Amino acid sequence: MTLLVRNLSQIATPAGRIARRGAAMRELSVMESSVIVVQNGRFAYVGPENEKPPELLVDEDFDANGATAVPGFVDTHTHIPFAGFRESEFNRRLQGESYEDIAASGGGIAATVRATRKATEEQLTANVLARAATMARYGTTTAEAKSGYGLDKECELKQLRAIREASERSLVRLVPTCLAAHDFPPESRGSEAARQGYVSTIVSEILPAVAEEKLAIFCDAFVERGAFNAEQGEAVLRAGAELGMIPRLHADEFSDCSGAALAASVGAASADHLMHISDDGIAALAASDTVANLLPATSFFLMSDRYAPARKLIDAGAIVSLSTDCNPGSSMTESMQTVMQLATLQMKMTVEESLTAATLNSAYSLRMAKEIGSIEIGKRADFVLLEAPSYLHLVYHFGVNLVSAVFRDGRRVL
Repeated sequence: MTLLVRNLSQIATPAGRIARRGAAMRELSVMESSVIVVQNGRFAYVGPENEKPPELLVDEDFDANGATAVPGFVDTHTHIPFAGFRESEFNRRLQGESYEDIAASGGGIAATVRATRKATEEQLTANVLARAATMARYGTTTAEAKSGYGLDKECELKQLRAIREASERSLVRLVPTCLAAHDFPPESRGSEAARQGYVSTIVSEILPAVAEEKLAIFCDAFVERGAFNAEQGEAVLRAGAELGMIPRLHADEFSDCSGAALAASVGAASADHLMHISDDGIAALAASDTVANLLPATSFFLMSDRYAPARKLIDAGAIVSLSTDCNPGSSMTESMQTVMQLATLQMKMTVEESLTAATLNSAYSLRMAKEIGSIEIGKRADFVLLEAPSYLHLVYHFGVNLVSAVFRDGRRVL
């Protein structure tokens, strides 16, 4: 089937099949009064209608009614296969308690672990599908999804199987990550020996089982004060890599634990959060192909004044991407539009940089930049129509959902 999308005010997209760095993140291809032609699920032509190749015979004509087309958003850090909510904890934070204090009292990740362990695989699958549908409504066409609320072999596998099952019906393309090293389970918190025992369980039992069922493309770890130390995180990531899973890393979120440098040293696809990254960490990422994945909605939701130093990272030459960190405790949002607005208004990124970070650079982080992340001939036809005359409205017109239509692989999913 060949689809023609006409009557577009603007098409705005980064270009290329690799990530963009530094000043190149501001370079968008912006086309006025152009059309998009999709054939067999891929972009076949982008440009003026009168220059469309005659052999592209159109089967379906779609009137965009003056919308602006941008690539589908790529959300590379989410925790969506969870059960239960933590709105009461949110209210406690509003009254002055810190995220770390709540976690120390038995809340935080541990609370979601209890709820997720009780949930059936079918319930988790339904939750993933519902959250993915919300993501799609706000323009996301591809999303990474992590386990990490099971923290034992049975429940980690349950979460990952739920992602696999949901991916067959999801409006959003789902990319699975094993995050068994998200926190220490309650039964392994009694001593340092017990904690080290859980690390051994991840390496010797959980990761091999995940690999045997081919349930995850990536392996992640949370290296942070009170969570996994650098040595433990590295052991988990290297074990995952030996089993074919690409490393990712939660790094330098609440303190400088040299997580960014660790991520670069193990060749991780991304180092995520980075609110407390050091200058040495910035230099390490800038000299590597590890993506600095920034999550400004987390700082906003935790009511923190500390955001990742996006300007320093970009100016140093690091690859920068953006994600929601959708999870029940520290960032309960599925909206990449909100993330882009926070990136510009709080982290001082330009609109162009934020669009590149939310599309092409995020696709690169998932090892998918050759297939998605930009509106270019040959790539999968993942794109979003915004009810706006230009891409600048993504930030200028804030607090609303600008998406009027979403296409994934050339098929309208909304």
